[in-house]
Amino acid sequence: MELSVNIDHIATLREARKEVFPDPIYGAVEAELAGADGITVHLRGDRRHIKERDLQLLKDIIKTELNLEMAATTEMTNIATSIKPHRVTLVPEAPGEITTQGGLNILQIKEDAKLFISNLKNHDVRVGVFLDPDIEQVKEAARIGAQYIEINTNEYSRSKYIKNEIIKIARVAKAARREGLTVHAGHGIDYKNIAYLLTVNEITGYSIGFAIIARAVFVGLRQAVSEMVTLIKGAR
Repeated sequence: MELSVNIDHIATLREARKEVFPDPIYGAVEAELAGADGITVHLRGDRRHIKERDLQLLKDIIKTELNLEMAATTEMTNIATSIKPHRVTLVPEAPGEITTQGGLNILQIKEDAKLFISNLKNHDVRVGVFLDPDIEQVKEAARIGAQYIEINTNEYSRSKYIKNEIIKIARVAKAARREGLTVHAGHGIDYKNIAYLLTVNEITGYSIGFAIIARAVFVGLRQAVSEMVTLIKGAR
């Protein structure tokens, strides 16, 4: 069971004043010292928070696994094949959105996505896709060569009918395992709503950012990460 800490919002704070601090690189080191299994960043087309400089330094400095979230574009694929993060998660990206709005629709872009995935894998980068909990999307992800999926838990995190959503997620996770895919989950996960997700045995990794960074405002980043690590590692 692994936790990858998304440090985008440290860079968001830096960019709010166009300063050189707080530096997300320091945040990554603190997260690792607290027990994180990896670091996640999203290099967006508009460079609103994470920059190429951050990505390169993270690859050089961190001791765990670097996960790059990125749009399925030629520009981002070229950057990824140059820097070679340990893994890449393909995500949708829309201009002006506050955060990612949904999963990537692989059924609409499967030919382009297949080429990007093949290129990345040829450069020894593991590749996954961020998907809504939809079995057809999972099957297509497997067909085009993805090695893992990250289930979009946004609806789960916002729903008043959380048990219905967890049933849907569990079904998709089981389907993904049958297709030979590793299963991760992320988006909107916090210290409370993670509890039901931890009952889905097929989910082996979580990408969590905002809740941890928000908690860190009050207790410090190392403590905030440590608390989430304890929840995840102590669940099984």
